[in-house]
Amino acid sequence: MSKIDVVLTWVDGADPEWLKEKSKHTGEKYDDDNINRYRDWGLLKYWFRSLEKFAPWVNKIHFITWGHLPDWLNTENEKLNIVNHRDYIPEKYLPVFSSHPIELNMWRIDSLSEQFIYLNDDVYLINSVSPEDFFCGGLPVDNVTEVPLRFNEGGIDHIIGNNMMVINKHFNKREVVRKNRKQWFSPSAPVSAFKNMYMLPINGFSAFDNPHLSFSFLKSTMKELWEKEYELFDNTCSHRFRSNEDVNPWLFRYWQFATGNFVQSKGLSGRIFSIGDHDAEIEKAMTEQHYQAICLSDNDTELDFSKEQKFLEELFHKILPKKSSFEK
Repeated sequence: MSKIDVVLTWVDGADPEWLKEKSKHTGEKYDDDNINRYRDWGLLKYWFRSLEKFAPWVNKIHFITWGHLPDWLNTENEKLNIVNHRDYIPEKYLPVFSSHPIELNMWRIDSLSEQFIYLNDDVYLINSVSPEDFFCGGLPVDNVTEVPLRFNEGGIDHIIGNNMMVINKHFNKREVVRKNRKQWFSPSAPVSAFKNMYMLPINGFSAFDNPHLSFSFLKSTMKELWEKEYELFDNTCSHRFRSNEDVNPWLFRYWQFATGNFVQSKGLSGRIFSIGDHDAEIEKAMTEQHYQAICLSDNDTELDFSKEQKFLEELFHKILPKKSSFEK
């Protein structure tokens, strides 16, 4: 079996040194700098516990950080590669306070395997997963489902729109679907097949469904796209804060769809929950563990942080009480 690495990005939004550095650039233009983009929920140790328990086959974890590290982290773990922003992001883009430059340059990590999984620190495994859930025959396992693009205030639909302009620039929808009919209309994902059929008469790709759980990428795909669209990526990476002019790493996923370099699947069983709004559903999902993964989205800047943090920590401790080898 080929090596499969995992990339994890994390920021400690309460770090005084990080805040000091960030404050030097607060006069620069940005479209999204809300507190929920940076605050740490103190649940990272459970992220590591979940990966070790439910995906022990992972080759290496590349832990990307501004420079701060949790004091409980076992930095001597052989499966852990600590990556500072300056270790792989070109110097001209630094410092960055947007996730986009951090994510778009992941392929530059020297020791990163060709096949890798990208997991945000708000995505947790809560049941067993296998390598075949992510890669099959050297190709990413994913779910292509075309959907209408709707622009909602406060969302990232502008960024998705930017991604889709790139895809439609390089690919003809009818040709892509014709060449990859088995993926687009696969019986293994009947709901997606129906939606793709419904969207077929529309000229050009509108948008793709984004489950926001895990992302299976090929390092070579990222490098290829950078070579084809350098100016676009350079522009995004030049924004220290998130901007509506950006593209994001979902573009690499869409490129895999358009080139046919993926294996169609229903995807991981999982769901995204909004902390505070979906607490009852979160408790049920974690107690019953009927999903493989969940995303705990921090959307509400006004929620009772201490109360919610305690609630989540208690839930995680019930299913992941034992320390992982990533803890001292």
